[in-house]
Amino acid sequence: MRRSYKFLLRPTAKQAAALAACLEDHRQLYNAALEHRRTAYRTAGVTVRYGDQSADLTDIRADDAEGQGRWSFSSQQATLRRLDKAFAAFFTRVREGRTPGFPRFKGRGWFDTVTWPKDGDGCRWDSQPGHPTATYVRLQGIGHVRVHQHRPVQGRVKTIAVKREGTRWYVILSCEDVPAQPLPATGAAAGIDMGVVSLVTTSDGDSLANPRHLKASAGRLAAAQRALARKKRGSKRHREAVARVAALHAKVRRQRLDTAHKAALTLVRGHDVIVHEDLRIGNMTRSASGTIEAPGRNVAAKSGLNRSILDAGWGVFLRVLAYKAESAGRELIAVDPRNTSRTGSRCGHCAKENRVTQAEFACRACGHAAHADVNAAINILRAGLALRDAAEAA
Repeated sequence: MRRSYKFLLRPTAKQAAALAACLEDHRQLYNAALEHRRTAYRTAGVTVRYGDQSADLTDIRADDAEGQGRWSFSSQQATLRRLDKAFAAFFTRVREGRTPGFPRFKGRGWFDTVTWPKDGDGCRWDSQPGHPTATYVRLQGIGHVRVHQHRPVQGRVKTIAVKREGTRWYVILSCEDVPAQPLPATGAAAGIDMGVVSLVTTSDGDSLANPRHLKASAGRLAAAQRALARKKRGSKRHREAVARVAALHAKVRRQRLDTAHKAALTLVRGHDVIVHEDLRIGNMTRSASGTIEAPGRNVAAKSGLNRSILDAGWGVFLRVLAYKAESAGRELIAVDPRNTSRTGSRCGHCAKENRVTQAEFACRACGHAAHADVNAAINILRAGLALRDAAEAA
């Protein structure tokens, strides 16, 4: 299996300045490469590709030895590949008739990651293995940076990336050949229904609370954003206010991820088979404002629902659940979510009127009454097991 590990870096003041300079030079390289492609096509109709720009790197580094020449050649190639992937995605969207979204120049604050494609080429994980108490990663042009390694790294380190989040720096390791850690069989299966009142409700009747981290921090965020709005752009105080807002959002993001890990671990430890809805979260949280000619309805209510769905972090939870299930040897099944909340789990009667309230379900055909989320979870489990049986029979 392939896994990623993310650790906090503890750079010195000099190393932090070097990391910021490295990030800025890679941003400038990305923007220059984008301008090169745009200008070549606009003036001469020539398409510039990754291979052409990678070949130019040698001259760029030689002409700017104290700037671009300081950093790893491989990391700069990775930045050019990043631009190439952006163009490939652009042309794919054009072919499929979607909104194209031409690649944009990266402003300050919109380019936060530098990648080294191979451990040992301009970077080295655990660069001081003989150190008795600390772990270090060596980065070309920056030096040996101390790492807050809170768990062991398994498998073979493939790529190394450094990411800036606010005032913090992180190292992200992508590892191959990570061994699975299967858990003992439990013989249990569960369907899970995701919501905004409870993050997860299982077919067994258990529920995992939704802490609503964004709502809990809404007051502090609003105050920080009001303070930011009063600052003059480009000033030192404006930058400090931006950092405060970013730090609050980063804390909410970490809290949401922590909740997802704990909820997913609870499910994986207790069940061999887990069935969930195959949700299209992007479609579910699309704005209802409409257009000037055809304005939407109940826009404020839909906006509040969208905010609650995003605060619950369904996408983060499903992503964490997927990799934990794979590592533990559990089976994860995604099913079509249509009508799971309107169908009676006892008789199969489907009607909009069955859902009395957000929390109550009462079947109009057989009279079966239950908590609406538990009823939906039972339907989800049944659909998942039927899907598995059909696949095995085929």
